[in-house]
Amino acid sequence: MKISIITACYNREATIAQAIGSVLAQTHPDIEYIVVDGASRDRSLQIIKHYKDRISRIISEPDHGMYEAINKGIQAATGEVIGLLHSDDILFDTHVLSDLAACFDRTKADIVYGDGLFVDAHQTDRVVRNWVSGPFYPWKVRCGWLPLHPTVYIRREVMEKVGAYDEHYKIAADTDYLLRCLYEMHLRVVYLDRYVVRMRMGGLSTDKARRRQMWREDVEIYRRHGFPGVLLKLLKMAWKVPQLF
Repeated sequence: MKISIITACYNREATIAQAIGSVLAQTHPDIEYIVVDGASRDRSLQIIKHYKDRISRIISEPDHGMYEAINKGIQAATGEVIGLLHSDDILFDTHVLSDLAACFDRTKADIVYGDGLFVDAHQTDRVVRNWVSGPFYPWKVRCGWLPLHPTVYIRREVMEKVGAYDEHYKIAADTDYLLRCLYEMHLRVVYLDRYVVRMRMGGLSTDKARRRQMWREDVEIYRRHGFPGVLLKLLKMAWKVPQLF
């Protein structure tokens, strides 16, 4: 099974090498790795090109944000399954993709997701939040639950049906995308009980300065999908409380 991994990057010279290294270290034999750089102004592209012989495709051109970059990566992907790894983040260990592939093969799932750790931006072995998603039930989605986005791997044929990420949203388009997958479509969704990713605190969605924007976008998205927006946003936040303990 070929798995396509997409990394969107913009001005992440401090972290991009570690993200790339975590993909290149995977034991799974069939990986397509696509890195989409939004014309970074720091050394990011120089660092990415250092690995050009081991990266399947590098796209470097201006874009209008992370979700446009992700959409470009999805359009370029040829793998049977597609997953995302943000430029601040690290795959949990070297067997993540082989375990995901085995789960897809064993269960014939359309979507497989797992658990993730939020870690200190400078000390990635120091855990700040522990996101254990647990098994999938549709009622959980109706009550504000969603899996951690970078732990979600989706068959490419499903992504083609779901469509692109909505670039109108700058920080919460993954909420919209996951609702389309998990709420509006009837798909076989499987929970893989293992850690998939380490996410650095301070990234696009964890930066305090952007939380108000995320609130506004999440509320709008829930309303678009027929939910009471503020209530679902509050419930979504409530699901995160156990992660702190």
